[in-house]
Amino acid sequence: MKDLRRYLALKYIQYLVLSSSNTVSTLLGLLGSAYTMILLQSAKVSSKSTAVLISSLAQADILVFLSLVSDVVLGSFGVSPTASGLARILLTANTHVSCLLLSCVAFEAYLITFLPVESRPLRTVRNARLTSRVIWTLVAAECALFLMDDHLRAGSSLGLLFQLSSTAAALLRSLSYILGILLRIVNVYIYYKIFFSMSPR
Repeated sequence: MKDLRRYLALKYIQYLVLSSSNTVSTLLGLLGSAYTMILLQSAKVSSKSTAVLISSLAQADILVFLSLVSDVVLGSFGVSPTASGLARILLTANTHVSCLLLSCVAFEAYLITFLPVESRPLRTVRNARLTSRVIWTLVAAECALFLMDDHLRAGSSLGLLFQLSSTAAALLRSLSYILGILLRIVNVYIYYKIFFSMSPR
């Protein structure tokens, strides 16, 4: 459907094109996700693997809403930097989940375009749900590590646990940055291939 394509275009711009989020893109993303979640409940939208991935992508913006709420609530009570860092962690989780899901949608579009018959056993609703769960689990584990590292830093801990968590968090942040760049390159390549495969020769 055209509305879902527009939503995906908005999300690609928001997470894979813009260097950082801003108020306008965040608000548009929230509105687009709310509309998409309602749209996906319609009988007009068939339950396919792509719809499952897009649904999970839209649900990821709940984290943005929670981040905004926690920032306002915690900020009004003047809480500690560790508690206020929760809003930042939620935004990080949203960004990472969204980027990975968008890359899954792009990869599926590649399979549909170039290997439609061969990839059909892979492009199932069950596999899409499994992929979404794996992505959410990995990002949740990542954010749990970041939260633990922030907590230990706030407590001025100098023990072995602090050193291990600090090193692991630093490595994970570097890996996330590199992976983010690679995902941008791969997504551009995929849609470049798809666009020129569909262009009139």
